[in-house]
Amino acid sequence: MRILLLTHYWAPEVGAPQRRWNRLAEALISRGHELAVLAPAPHYPGGRLLPGGAAHVAGSIRRDVTGAMVHRTIFRPYSSGVCGRGTDQMVAAADSVRLGVARFRGGNRPDVILGSVPGLPTLPAALAVGRVLHRPVVVELRDAWPDLLLSAAQWSEPAACPSALAWAHRARRLHIVDHGTRSLLPPLITRLEREAAAVVTTTDSFAQVLRSRGVRRVVTVRNTGAAVQTGRTDADRRRSDDILHVLYLGTVGRAQGLSFAVRAAHIAQRNGTPVVLRIVGDGAQLQEVAALAHRLAAPVEILPPVPWSEVAEHYAWADTALVSLQDWPAMSVTVPSKLYEIMSAGVHVCASVDGEARRIVEDAGCGDVTAPQDSQALASLWSALAADRSRLDVTGGRRWLADHADAEAMTDRYESLLRQVAGG
Repeated sequence: MRILLLTHYWAPEVGAPQRRWNRLAEALISRGHELAVLAPAPHYPGGRLLPGGAAHVAGSIRRDVTGAMVHRTIFRPYSSGVCGRGTDQMVAAADSVRLGVARFRGGNRPDVILGSVPGLPTLPAALAVGRVLHRPVVVELRDAWPDLLLSAAQWSEPAACPSALAWAHRARRLHIVDHGTRSLLPPLITRLEREAAAVVTTTDSFAQVLRSRGVRRVVTVRNTGAAVQTGRTDADRRRSDDILHVLYLGTVGRAQGLSFAVRAAHIAQRNGTPVVLRIVGDGAQLQEVAALAHRLAAPVEILPPVPWSEVAEHYAWADTALVSLQDWPAMSVTVPSKLYEIMSAGVHVCASVDGEARRIVEDAGCGDVTAPQDSQALASLWSALAADRSRLDVTGGRRWLADHADAEAMTDRYESLLRQVAGG
């Protein structure tokens, strides 16, 4: 089977979409399929060509380590701001249409076209290529579109992530959310979703939402927990210093709302709980979070992002790891891929989430849950964990992943869907 993938994010960039497709590409190619990829030259997250990126410039064609043949499109450099990212996504998507039509006609036509969202412009771009090449299109939605647009009015600063939240904020700045969100954009996006031969989601709850809107074929292919071996035992979590080590490793963006966690650390310390919150990452809210930690003199240390080879070291340090989402309706059908990573590492989860993510933590028995953005509740939980470290000993996360998000099973599901769509 010949598969053509349109995506805005691809290795050597590092991030959740890149990791997901690095694994899927290797798995599909190992099963005998051909995968061609249309992706911009590597420039995430800084908006400039990555060091060593000369081999991946726009127009280049190169087989990467997964075995995929990667065709690089142009991108629009940006320094900061959501509008810059949004324009970049539109430029890259438009060039994907141009290259897709030019390079995959005739004998090079794929059996099926796949568009991975984010970024949002990839959705219409994939459908456009499919129409010209007369091939079916599968759309992968990693974000809850168009639901996230309705959350844009609840916040006032740019989003950190280069995906749905960025576009939601951009729409808000253009006054679309205020005047046209409920009447224009959601029906348009839903209509595009219905045009696809199939839609892939990463959560069951969002799949149900799409089915209720008339999307004809929806399949859930969860993210899988990247294997993290910390080499740490449960006994190691009972140290003599009594300080509770809380780790947040990931994007420091508006969707995560980490200021509440800084306040929780401050409250816990003020109440006599020895705790330190380590934040490892970057994002649009990093400076705000750092300034708040400094102003409160909270027990927070902030470190820059680390390569994958150093992730296990931070999980080995942690007694518990934080997963946080805003209290927005769209977040109830969102499950951060970071949750699966923490479960794979066997580390206790402190989840300040609702909806499907909350149910996963509770069903797996891999940690504790508080209401989203509730600093007092999170501080109380940390105090309870520091007082009773036996609660940090969890084993259910890996079992849940084996039962519900096994990498081989997820590949089987994706492959089966693509075969069905390609076969008509």
